[in-house]
Amino acid sequence: MNIKSAKFIKGVIGTNDILEDGTPQVVFVGRSNVGKSSVINSLVNQKNLARTSSTPGRTQQINVFLINKAFYLIDLPGYGFAKAPQEVREQIQKMLNWYLFVSNYNFKKIVLIIDAKIGPTNDDIDMLHSLEETNKEIVIVANKIDKIKKAEYEKQLQKIKYAFNMHRVIPYSAEKKVGVGELVEELI
Repeated sequence: MNIKSAKFIKGVIGTNDILEDGTPQVVFVGRSNVGKSSVINSLVNQKNLARTSSTPGRTQQINVFLINKAFYLIDLPGYGFAKAPQEVREQIQKMLNWYLFVSNYNFKKIVLIIDAKIGPTNDDIDMLHSLEETNKEIVIVANKIDKIKKAEYEKQLQKIKYAFNMHRVIPYSAEKKVGVGELVEELI
């Protein structure tokens, strides 16, 4: 199965009819600057569907994409560090908490994206535990594996798999298109 179509629908900042229309939602969440937009673009094989930026915290709304006319891919703002005023960071955190833990939307799956080179941070582990408490189905994408030195690759991957031991971990490189097929299988 492939992703044949992907279209940006809209960005929302709260309750919206589109989130309540019954279409299954696959949620992408991760720290600021972890490469969520790059993962989305590599997954759908489009360069600029999701806007990428080298500035942490550029995404400040819930971006909704329609995939294969069958489900929404939801790109959430990043948690953790962001180059934005404190007030904006607090608003983003409130939006994340509302969407993930209060809204009661029906998530088909949650894709937690981490930086494979850095490994799981305290913010990543906190997010994982919060998601686990709500019994969400979670897949871990270890993005940026191409940035790990060959001599350290296996050790780093084992560390990541150990930290997320109950969940599937997909080694991924948006740049080199590694792991794309595995992630598509998880989502479709």
